[in-house]
Amino acid sequence: MTISLKRQMNHGMYFQVGYTLAKAMDDGPDALVVGRPGNVQDAYATSLEWGPSVTDQRNRFVAAWVVQPKFQFQQGTWNKLVNNWTASSVLTAGSGRPVNATMAGDPNGDGDIYNDRLPGYTRNAFLGPGYFSTDMRITRSIRCGERVVWNLMAESFNLFNRTNSRVQISDDGFYNSAGQFVAYTATVGHKVLPWAIPGEFEVPDTD
Repeated sequence: MTISLKRQMNHGMYFQVGYTLAKAMDDGPDALVVGRPGNVQDAYATSLEWGPSVTDQRNRFVAAWVVQPKFQFQQGTWNKLVNNWTASSVLTAGSGRPVNATMAGDPNGDGDIYNDRLPGYTRNAFLGPGYFSTDMRITRSIRCGERVVWNLMAESFNLFNRTNSRVQISDDGFYNSAGQFVAYTATVGHKVLPWAIPGEFEVPDTD
């Protein structure tokens, strides 16, 4: 579902707002990419691959606006100082994308070291971090004669300096990983390894 609202430039003001609510499910199309190692965990139970797609993003919001104020003063000097400015901005916010918790080695013993998931979890069972960023530009136009106009611009990307973490996604957009967990046969206390918090690369002390 997509909702959008747009206002054309009128009285020095323009804005566009859009919101998308979506859900994407599949059974792992990345397994069909040429050159990509097979990632079906159990070839005899392919139905277990059904889950959120790597392209799934539940919520996405984008807003853009442009303002060109126009003031009229009796003194021409004031008109030159406060006019000919343009401010614009783009705000983008989105919820996290699904990520897949894989395991290093070959725990299921099928000879494929790329298709092992963390036991007890389905494909793309975890949700990655959300995204928020604001870009802004301020422009000052200075006319020099009839044919020459100088545009002085100041730009800021990620204006609020928010840290946006990303999961690993390939150039074809199919591969993602929440982190690899190493399988062990040892136990720590009453816990049987692998023992780790999803997304972290911690190996417990076995002393």
